[in-house]
Amino acid sequence: MAVVFKPGWSKPSTILFASEIPANEKAFSFALAQAREFGAHLILFHVYDTLVVTASETSGIRYYDYAAAARTERHQLEPLAERVRAAGVSCEVVVRPGLAADQILAYTRERAIDRIVMGTHSPGPIGKLLVGSVAEAVLRNAPVPVAIIGPEVVDGNYRNFATRTILCAASLHEATSVVAAFAAELAVQHHARLILQHVIRPQDRAEFLAGRSLDEVETNMLGLVPPQLQGKIDIETIVVPGDPTEELLYQSRAQQADLIVLGAQGASAFAAITRHGVVYKVLAHASCPMITLSPVVLAECGAKVENVRPAEAYMAGVF
Repeated sequence: MAVVFKPGWSKPSTILFASEIPANEKAFSFALAQAREFGAHLILFHVYDTLVVTASETSGIRYYDYAAAARTERHQLEPLAERVRAAGVSCEVVVRPGLAADQILAYTRERAIDRIVMGTHSPGPIGKLLVGSVAEAVLRNAPVPVAIIGPEVVDGNYRNFATRTILCAASLHEATSVVAAFAAELAVQHHARLILQHVIRPQDRAEFLAGRSLDEVETNMLGLVPPQLQGKIDIETIVVPGDPTEELLYQSRAQQADLIVLGAQGASAFAAITRHGVVYKVLAHASCPMITLSPVVLAECGAKVENVRPAEAYMAGVF
């Protein structure tokens, strides 16, 4: 299947950084490093709760003052904007009232956004069971690639989050061919080596191999990379039996990966809550940033993806 991406997906000209207040410092540093590398415009985007109330000095009547709330939130983001401009990167601050996931997705569709960057964390005992409703909603519904910096990501600011090795979770399924092709495009842009890893669940090994050796499968996986890109990057394929999450995390550390690329076609709200999904497990424990392609992106590239739904309403929650 010939895969055609929008040029900005692998070489973004406009990046949206979905910021909390205070900002997730590692996520901000990654967004700034990406903007500097590609000469991209960086949008510092923040959504504030509409239940911001002020009191009238004259009457003492409490009322909703959205304009005051917006000014306050914008003021708190200005120090970040100053750091961006000091680094020689153009930027703007955008603040909106409402639910974070809804507003991020809506704004991405309004503007010519090429990539979303956001952080996630797991605060408190309950949070340890959750990826965060905002990140979960965005990675499942975004019309562009989403870069997520998880709670265990090692701060790479000292080296500007240089991307030298990209690890891509791959298989021989149609949707994965889109993910692998995108990872290869990224590798070309970053001058990085690409590792395609497929993990065979033990219970599926006999059926999957069906007379083939692991070496043969690894060779076949090279076909996931578009021919025009194969001579431009170093590619390694790895096929191993085991648990997909454990093996992906192991290889990311063993290969010193700087970026993990995953398709979010199997992501669901239930998987996010229970943390049964591979995407959410990797996000919770990966030591490097990851970029996900939502079912919306995969479908736009021609892959057959079930249950592609329009953006839904999500409760405000932690990133």
